[in-house]
Order: sequence, then C-alpha cells, then structure tokens
Amino acid sequence: MTMTSLVQKKFGDAAADYAASAVHATGPSLARLAELIEPQAHWRHLDIATGAGHTALLFAPRIAEATASDITQEMLRQAERLASERGLENVVTATAPADDLPFDDASYDLVTCRLAAHHFPAPAAFVAEAARVLKSGGVFALVDNISPAEKDRAARYNAFEKLRDPSHGRALSLQEWTELVDEAGLELESAEVMDQEIPFDPWVERMRCEPETIEELREMAYGEPLTQFLQPRETADGLIFSLREAILIARKP
Repeated sequence: MTMTSLVQKKFGDAAADYAASAVHATGPSLARLAELIEPQAHWRHLDIATGAGHTALLFAPRIAEATASDITQEMLRQAERLASERGLENVVTATAPADDLPFDDASYDLVTCRLAAHHFPAPAAFVAEAARVLKSGGVFALVDNISPAEKDRAARYNAFEKLRDPSHGRALSLQEWTELVDEAGLELESAEVMDQEIPFDPWVERMRCEPETIEELREMAYGEPLTQFLQPRETADGLIFSLREAILIARKP
C-alpha cells in the first residue's frame, strides 16, 4: 500500500471522528490563527489537507471564497456537511495532493495548512506549491506538530507517532520549517510554538489502535527520551500529554 492510499484509508475511516475532534475543531492553534491573520472581504483562501474543514470554515465567513482541499473523499464530505450546517455557501471542496496542487499560479490570497503536514512525503514540494499558488502579497500560514531539536528524541517522537498512526510521515523541527519557507521564496513574518494538551484515549481511539499498541504507546510516553518532551500526566479524565505546535506566518513578496 502506498503512503497516499494509507493516508486515505486511515483518515477515511476516521473522518467523522476528526469532524468532532476538539483538538482539530476548537484547538488553541485555530484561535491563534484567527488572531494572527486579518482576512479581507475579497480574499480567496485555499486550505491544504483540510481534513474536516475546520480551518477553511474559520475564515469562510469573512472572505469571498474558501477552497477546502484534501486527498480523502470522506474528509471532503465532512467538510461539505459542516459548511452546509453553518450556512456557508462560499466553501468549495477539491481533491488535491499537497505537493502537486491542481490550481493556477497566483490564484489565492491566503493558503493554510493545519495539523497535516507531518503526513506529507515531500514537505519542500508542499511549501513550494503553496508559494506558487499565492498571489504577490499573499499569506501562507502553517500549523503543525514539531519534533524536538535533538536527533535521538526527534526519532523516538516520530516513532511514537507512527506507531499510533502508520500514515504519519515525519514531524519536522521548527528550524526545518523556517528553512523550507525561506527556500520557497516566502518571507517569514512570525514563528511561535505552543503546547497542545492531548487527551490520550481519544487520540488512540481516532486511529482504532489495538490494545497492545495502546499499551506500548503509554510505555513510550513515560519512558526516556520522550517523557520530558511529552509531559505525560494522569488526570481525573485519564492520561494527558503535550505536543508542541508551531505556527508560522509568511508572506509572498
């Protein structure tokens, strides 16, 4: 099975869960995007790997048109459903791989991608494509989980993610993302990192993890070299751990 078909299968099966996921639907990085970006009424927006469409739906009420793109049809149907429920008639969906976008050059004022890029097989091509479809002066906004800077801890963290979700590719470091933005000819305006609290049980349930996998993930979270990075802790609602999310805002000259 190719990585593309694996992503489609894993996220097709979990599409409804992602539509309802608090991390994706109302997480703090989504609210932060709303604070950092001031959309204009005439803007056209492309959301890459939209999932259930939460980022596209965030900006749609304030712009001319939002395109929610993904490679998984079940996810696009969830985005269409949520847009319809909210009465948003300016949201369209499109099937589009992140590293080979079927859109014209300089056709969008805003391009976003949130909590998806760690699945992409070619991150540099993804950023280059985002830059290509942006208009001059347009904004690129990326939110994604990032790896620790240390190589051994980064490798262990990515193994942790891949055990839970085999379609996980690699979470890059903040430095790697800033370098890719620069290589694509975009001008970085801000880069910040926030901790995202992740309830463990819904996190493994979304990917239909087997009991033995769940136990191994628990052991990895509490073991070295990850425990300091993930900060696992037991609460009244169960195990919670932290992931680090980077938020990068760049502009096309």
